[in-house]
Amino acid sequence: MTTPLPERAGRRCHNVLNPLHSTHYFSPDLERELAAVGIEDSRAAYFAVRAAAMGAVGPGTVTATFYNFRHELVAEHLPEVWRTAAPEDVLAARARAVDATLRRLLGEDVIASKEVAEAAELALRATEACRRTARPLYAAHADLPVPDAAHLALWHAATLLREHRGDGHLAVLLDAELDPVEALVSHTATGKGMAPRWALATRGWSREDWEAAAGRLRERGLLDAEGELTEAGVALRQDIEARTDRLDRAPYEHLGAAGVERLTELAKGLLMTAFAAGAFPEGMVGKG
Repeated sequence: MTTPLPERAGRRCHNVLNPLHSTHYFSPDLERELAAVGIEDSRAAYFAVRAAAMGAVGPGTVTATFYNFRHELVAEHLPEVWRTAAPEDVLAARARAVDATLRRLLGEDVIASKEVAEAAELALRATEACRRTARPLYAAHADLPVPDAAHLALWHAATLLREHRGDGHLAVLLDAELDPVEALVSHTATGKGMAPRWALATRGWSREDWEAAAGRLRERGLLDAEGELTEAGVALRQDIEARTDRLDRAPYEHLGAAGVERLTELAKGLLMTAFAAGAFPEGMVGKG
């Protein structure tokens, strides 16, 4: 008989695994490796590395699966980026960058530690319960081979768990009738989302788009005049996360309460080491 998971245990585990996956997006190692295959624009780089598992897809597929990017921005870089570097070359460059990034942030002793090997084993076990149906980004990455090295296997598993949750999250956002900018604005208003200046700089939306979305949220009674979530807005964002948890419960239930607790502990320790090594830019998260 398995022990039931504590409330939000899967979300807590995701919240420390997901940033470990994301370290390479902010890494000079990724910039260097992609430049070596001809990709030098930072926006093109992000679209390429995250979409490459799906093959040489066009802008429509990326806009649909990434959700909160302005389609016109995506179309500036896709499918043109695939004429610069084929998806398999981008995936190889990404793997080299992840290896270099984790070695630099965590250190060789940590990379070779039994804790990293244990975390990789636990995370991969959790992915056994993920399902491809209606989860395109997860399904594409699930078709990629599992790396042999433990730190890369851990990163691969974290990627699968991230995209599995993310695909389900988009279904919940659609059902909540939040368009891409409204989703960004309301998430930022929780204090946990990407800061507006980061969202505007990376997602392709204008300040006018942001303010218009905020206006629509105010009309729905979700945002107040100061840009803070109303009681209804807080309830909606909490419901979105709870429903995302429900759609994402299978891998964590499969791992079990003890396994989830241990994976969370291990991943948190690795994440704190990465944070201390400067893995992420200052001011990226928050309302500023």
